[in-house]
Amino acid sequence: MATRLGLQKWFPDAFKKFGVYTVFDLMIKYIKEGRIKLDKTRHPQLSTYHDPCNYGRKSEMMFGHGYYEEGRWIMDQCTDNWVDAYPNRANQFCCGAGGGAWLTPYNEERVYYGRKKIEQIKATGAKLIVVPCHSCYDQFKKSLRVEYDMQDLEVKYLWAVVADSIVL
Repeated sequence: MATRLGLQKWFPDAFKKFGVYTVFDLMIKYIKEGRIKLDKTRHPQLSTYHDPCNYGRKSEMMFGHGYYEEGRWIMDQCTDNWVDAYPNRANQFCCGAGGGAWLTPYNEERVYYGRKKIEQIKATGAKLIVVPCHSCYDQFKKSLRVEYDMQDLEVKYLWAVVADSIVL
């Protein structure tokens, strides 16, 4: 997000000339063009999707577009067995690692802030949480699963779910 903002601000002509794709845009483009074909049966376990603060609320505030529907559309292409957490989109609970918190020494606080997100995931019954954000991924994978006794919860990046679903 910072790179995009910098390009728009300091190199507007280059930004317009070359364009900038988010990982969402690129995956959607490749799926719609048929460049990649997906098999929905590769993810039979119940899954849920997490809206990261940076791609949702922050992106909406900075660029006028929150990436809420794109991840869900991609999930629909990869599996029939996923549920949305509640609340979601702009009202989604933060995982606790946002704003660079994952990289700070305030582990207790970060884990405490993630408690609502864990309750939200537990309420879905999902066995897989899908995230498009590096900080969220680390928070779930290395911290919240352990701290809240959810070691069986699988954590995957959105693009890993796509990659696992590709038909070769």
